[in-house]
Amino acid sequence: MNRLLIAGLALACTTPLAAHDLLQGTLELRWGDPAPGSAQASLFEAELVEPDGTRHALDTASAQRAAGDLYALAGREVALASQPGPWPGGRILADAIVAADASVAAVAAPRVAGSQPWVTLACRFNDVAAQPHDVPYFSTMLSNQTGRLDHYWREVSYDKVNVAGSVAYGWFTLPHPRSYYVPANGSANLSQLFADCTGVADATVNFANFVGVNTFYNDELDGYAWGGSRYATLDGVTRVWYVTWEPPWGYANEAPLAHEMGHGFGLPHANNSDGDGDPYDNPWDVMSDAWHNAGNDATYGAQPKHIGIWSRDRLGWIDAARKLTVSTNGAYNNIVLDRASLRGSTRVQMIVVTLPPPAPASHYYVIEARKRSGYYEANLAGDAVIIHEVDTTRNEPAWSVDASVPPANVSNNEGSMFKVGESWTAPGNAFTVSVAATSAEGFVLNLQRGALSDLIFKNGFDG
Repeated sequence: MNRLLIAGLALACTTPLAAHDLLQGTLELRWGDPAPGSAQASLFEAELVEPDGTRHALDTASAQRAAGDLYALAGREVALASQPGPWPGGRILADAIVAADASVAAVAAPRVAGSQPWVTLACRFNDVAAQPHDVPYFSTMLSNQTGRLDHYWREVSYDKVNVAGSVAYGWFTLPHPRSYYVPANGSANLSQLFADCTGVADATVNFANFVGVNTFYNDELDGYAWGGSRYATLDGVTRVWYVTWEPPWGYANEAPLAHEMGHGFGLPHANNSDGDGDPYDNPWDVMSDAWHNAGNDATYGAQPKHIGIWSRDRLGWIDAARKLTVSTNGAYNNIVLDRASLRGSTRVQMIVVTLPPPAPASHYYVIEARKRSGYYEANLAGDAVIIHEVDTTRNEPAWSVDASVPPANVSNNEGSMFKVGESWTAPGNAFTVSVAATSAEGFVLNLQRGALSDLIFKNGFDG
């Protein structure tokens, strides 16, 4: 471990560095999403994988505190200083986590750009005969036809990402019965499922041609679909692979598969502001609620809506010229805000409003416009300005703002939609945003940050 890295850990630690165990390796993150209508809670796992393959499960609550923005480190080399053991459940309590590459700021989010081909592996338990879909179904699912996932990711990323070259194979028979991988009343063994599904496919598939691996199974797993990452060597390539683990309901509908692929790209859940701990109640972001206000396809089921503007920016898809950051007190009038789904926009599509001290840099707001348009956004709850409060230290960083009292359980309500003639003021009067008019592709906003006495009028934000 280099000196700069040790110095960075020392600064981040809350107790003397000598009291810690130091580890360096790759950070894996995975999310478990229950079937629709389930009473099960979402799951989140984090592991640090040393270069020799040794794995360490992390306590996710302490890891989030230790990193400040854990999700920005997904799939990256990190250094970790642990709190002294013993650790509850054997999961390491982290005191500090920093990027191992000292030349890269730890808060810099990983970018996803260019060709991102996935291989889909259909794997069946050796005691379950069912084959819910044929291989051509899976191949078409990731094609560039309207409504299919290559077309979807191109549109959502403004053509910065595609999954062209994705291929499906199967059905492969796993070496063990379902009970071997999914013990009764237990969690699915994702490590073994990944190892065996890729193992039985290895003679057929050249994994070096792909960056993501969809593993589809022919029976229920543990009540969850899973998405995230896996550090592994496949066909001589050692890397962090984007991975999904999907039961039949997860690939009978494209919306949950898009959600899990988003986790593969490193995106966390979004949420709304009702405070109930359920991350699946914000239909403005497929990384939250994949089911409400979704379109439907006769063959591929629920269709994915777009991801929220914070998620897009997290992956590096918002050009600097399309983003307005408001960090100085004043009045910013006539901001023409194009809808977030518009490809080729020449105006602002994202507004970031920072908060004055003592608020940390990890806490801010983002504003976007959403309109019912195109294929994926046609069934949105309405045409409106949507505001998200962001805190990168919590489980779901982006929470949709709801002006209703109390906030609605599902944020496809009027309180979550700010329309012409409506305004909203952030807590502490930090800023006020008003929707002044509609525009050809969105809305015209007036935004005031800070107290009236501090106003500096700025006009003409149409680019």
